[in-house]
Amino acid sequence: MDNNLTILVVDDFSTMRRIVKKILKGMGLEKIIEADNGQKAWDILKSQNIDLVICDWNMPAMTGMELLEKVRDNKATANLPFIMVTAEGKDKMTVEKGKENLTNYIGKPFKAGELEEKIKAMIEK
Repeated sequence: MDNNLTILVVDDFSTMRRIVKKILKGMGLEKIIEADNGQKAWDILKSQNIDLVICDWNMPAMTGMELLEKVRDNKATANLPFIMVTAEGKDKMTVEKGKENLTNYIGKPFKAGELEEKIKAMIEK
């Protein structure tokens, strides 16, 4: 696994960002940048090289789906791997409909191993 990957973790809840960071660090991935909403994440994406986005669906300022649309519509980020994290239920159904734009998605609550598998599969592509 390439330990030099830079990963952007986007979630409005600091506890969730901390959980995802812990999983990533357990995988040997140390270059982690955080954003607490989609707008801040978009600003980061425009100014820094990011290798993977792990993003919550439901956030203030800009939702995860709105961020995904911007990422896919921008030539520089159009192919950026993007994993959406969503609560079960209605949000998951909406993500399911738009999943062709996602690299992958995972429902909350999730186990560390589930997220690790999705990240490993993305990295191996």
